[in-house]
Amino acid sequence: MQDQPAVQNAEPAVAEPEPALPFRSDTILGVCEAVGQDLGFNPLYLRLVFAALFYLNPVMVTGSYLALGAGVAVSRWLYPVPAAAPQALVEAQAHPADNEAEEELLAA
Repeated sequence: MQDQPAVQNAEPAVAEPEPALPFRSDTILGVCEAVGQDLGFNPLYLRLVFAALFYLNPVMVTGSYLALGAGVAVSRWLYPVPAAAPQALVEAQAHPADNEAEEELLAA
């Protein structure tokens, strides 16, 4: 006889809300990612710049990073980002033709 594969009770995955950037375990305050989201570029570029400059003057880079972190904290406090906004930005950048059509409809 052939072995029957065991059927596991797979419960539907419930998406847990992602913690705020400063509280995630894979970031340090989430500064580079927040700036990347706000300005629309890959945060890896900013991380590389900070890492490269850290070897030249670690005190200045640490101070700059903390000051940028304070600026991000104040901007997020004054203007909170909705949870769906980053995904909407990604979709809008992926389909610019759709965006133009929607803008034309809204303008009419």
